[in-house]
Amino acid sequence: MDILSPTPAQEWIRLQRDEDSGIESIGAHFSGHAYDPHDHDEMLVGVTLQGVQRFRCGTALHVSTPGKSILIEPGALHDGHAPHESGFTYAMLYLPTPWLDRMTDHLRLPAMTRFATFRQTLHDDAQLAGAIHRAFLALHQREGKLARDLALDRMLVLLSGQFDDSVAGRNEPPSPALQRVRDLMHARFADDLGLEELVACSGMDRFRLSRQFSRAFGRTPHAYLVQLRLRLARSLLAAGHDPAQVAADAGFADQSHLGRWFRRAYRITPAAYRRVCTNVLE
Repeated sequence: MDILSPTPAQEWIRLQRDEDSGIESIGAHFSGHAYDPHDHDEMLVGVTLQGVQRFRCGTALHVSTPGKSILIEPGALHDGHAPHESGFTYAMLYLPTPWLDRMTDHLRLPAMTRFATFRQTLHDDAQLAGAIHRAFLALHQREGKLARDLALDRMLVLLSGQFDDSVAGRNEPPSPALQRVRDLMHARFADDLGLEELVACSGMDRFRLSRQFSRAFGRTPHAYLVQLRLRLARSLLAAGHDPAQVAADAGFADQSHLGRWFRRAYRITPAAYRRVCTNVLE
C-alpha cells in the first residue's frame, strides 16, 4: 500500500528503524480498538492520514482527522481507538530522547526533553503536519542521508515552537511517600512485588495508596509496573536479545506473558519487533 495515498483496508503495521538515529517510523491502519493505554521513553510525533483517530492522552480525550498532527511527550500515557468502521491510518515517528538532546544542541534549539510539555496534543497547522510527514517518508522509505537530515532538521525547527516549559512548574510534585513507592518500583520492577511491600514503603493503607498513586501518576501501581517492564523489553528486543530471555529479565512470568502485554500496547509481537529492529531471523 502506498503510504502517501492510504485507503481503508485490513489492519496492518509497517515499522522501520533508522540505525543512525534510532528513530522508529511506524505506518499503521487500525479498525476498532487499536491499543491499550501505554507510554514510551521516546517523543511521539505523527500525522493522521485517513479516517478518525480517537485517543486519550493523559486525562484528555482527542479526536484526530486527516491532516492533524499528534504530539506526545515521553512518558505520556495514551491509547488508541477507531470510532468508525473505516478505521484510521497514521504515520508516526518515535524520537529517542538522547537523539533529541544531541540534535537540539546541534541546531541551537530550546531543549525538548527536559521537563518540557507540548502546548497542544493536536494541531491543525498544515506546515507542521507536512514537515512531520516528510520526515516520516524520508526515514520510512530509506531515502538518502541528505534528504533525511534536511527533513528531520526542518521538522525539529517547527516542533521547537510547540513547547510550553512553564507547564511542568505548575504540576504539584508527588508526595515523599509516593516518590518512595515509585523509586522502589523502578529499582525492583523485575521482582514479583506485592501491594504489602508498597504499603510498607509508603506508610499508607492499601486503599489510600492505590487511589493517590493513580491520581499522581495517571495509572494504578500494577499498570505502572507493567509499563516499566514493557519499556525494558522494547529496548532489549531492539538490541537483539532473545524474547524468552527478555521476558525473564523484564519480570514477566514467561514469553507468552510478555507477548500478551506487548501486543496489547504495541500491536506487534516481541519476535516481530526484534526482527524489524535487528533483521535477526527466528
